[in-house]
Amino acid sequence: MIRAPWKRRIAALASLGDESRRKLFDFVASTGCAVSRDDAAGALGLPRSTASFQLDRLVHDGLLAVEFRKLGGRGGPGSGRPSKLYLAAVREVAASVPDRNYDLAAELLVSAIEESMAGGGTARDALVRTAYARGESAARAAGAVAGPADPGATVGGDAFAGFLAAEGYRPEDDGAGGLVLLNCPFHRIAEGHANVVCAMNGAFLAGAAAGCGIDPDRVQALAINDLRADGTAQRSQCCARIRPQEP
Repeated sequence: MIRAPWKRRIAALASLGDESRRKLFDFVASTGCAVSRDDAAGALGLPRSTASFQLDRLVHDGLLAVEFRKLGGRGGPGSGRPSKLYLAAVREVAASVPDRNYDLAAELLVSAIEESMAGGGTARDALVRTAYARGESAARAAGAVAGPADPGATVGGDAFAGFLAAEGYRPEDDGAGGLVLLNCPFHRIAEGHANVVCAMNGAFLAGAAAGCGIDPDRVQALAINDLRADGTAQRSQCCARIRPQEP
């Protein structure tokens, strides 16, 4: 699953700060089917005009989607115009400042445990394989594929940097043709489980590089504690760097 951009998720949460919109979203999401403005207004005791305005605002903010359908089983000439119906566009909304992605960490860890239980081998090896495959598929799904004439180019302005930014890593040019990643999407769990989380993160980034047509060996991943020890990493910085392209 591709996450919505961070700014859009923040805007969606801000939209739900309005009590009427929050109640309307909860109502639509809980029904499990498309509902009309009249249904929503009646269920919440709101004027139809208010419900209509707030529902359309939820659509604008990416929380609801719209479909048009004739109700009551009627069709053909004389059956009237299709009704505008609303349904949930997302099952849940989450955002944090700074951007974190603990859902991804949970998915990777559980998938690795399942693979290890089914096929034997160590959980760590299964986690690295799972994370690499997920990074590669996520980059491809996001369309972050470098052009054939530029298979690895300088990282700063290519599709790989765009993918990293969308995933919350805050990539910045290191001044030598590589990248430093100023945010760790797994910061809180990396604090107590650095070796596991940093290995998972490094494999995910290497897979994403491969998915972008970039040499995965350009991903340098160390445990964040090791980077901090030599004074080159700050507290919330990612444990990985992207090396410059080799001449």
